[in-house]
Amino acid sequence: MAMVHVAALPGTPKNRFSIDQIVSKALADAKLLEQGGVDAIMIENMHDRPYLNRKVGAEVVSAMTAVAVALRSEINLPIGIQILAGANREALAVAFAAGLDFIRAEGFVFGHLADEGMMNGDAGELLRYRKQIGAEHIKIYTDIKKKHSSHSLSADVSIAETAKAAEFFLSDGVIVTGSATGEKAAVSDLQEVRKAVKIPVLIGSGINAENIVEYWDLADAFIVGSSLKFDTNWENDVDAARVKQFMDIVVKLKNRIVD
Repeated sequence: MAMVHVAALPGTPKNRFSIDQIVSKALADAKLLEQGGVDAIMIENMHDRPYLNRKVGAEVVSAMTAVAVALRSEINLPIGIQILAGANREALAVAFAAGLDFIRAEGFVFGHLADEGMMNGDAGELLRYRKQIGAEHIKIYTDIKKKHSSHSLSADVSIAETAKAAEFFLSDGVIVTGSATGEKAAVSDLQEVRKAVKIPVLIGSGINAENIVEYWDLADAFIVGSSLKFDTNWENDVDAARVKQFMDIVVKLKNRIVD
């Protein structure tokens, strides 16, 4: 699945576009990704830095809903959403209202110290909320040992045990990342997690045209952002040439014709 990094939303420090412009920019990126042959798209408010911890304002939720509705009306692919930081309940509400297919949730199991401060696990609250609003058809893919975070509090809990906990708490799939955006996940981490759980394993950072072959058999899905942008910078627009280069390799991998 490929990332659409939505422009900074109203009320956030770097906002400089109107809602209409924000929606148009997101839709333009999504269309390039769809035309390039990606399997799914995820929208995320990554430009909203510095992020709030769990609680985002109504202006963020409404703006992300506007983006989600616009994409759902014109993009014929599965679409997901993440609202930073850890606003999983809000992401689920947007997904439900806009007819999206999945969310990415951080802080699902175990506490960790994130850029935004301490974040406790919310699996119990989140899945109860999904039940209450009738959104059980929306998948919840959950980060474990998430990037940009300190995990010293759970240092005695391995990544495999963390994955097992997420599976036990009814995650629909676990996401393994490197230490930061654009950083590769450790092969050993992926191998441990795949042995530990039966639910899907996703790689959430660092995948590009140069390493997708190496990682192909280690995960069920790949979340790809930076490497599909101009100059491989997540802040830039989607680069159609990079999308084509990446997806040409993916097609070969699917057909098992890569050297």
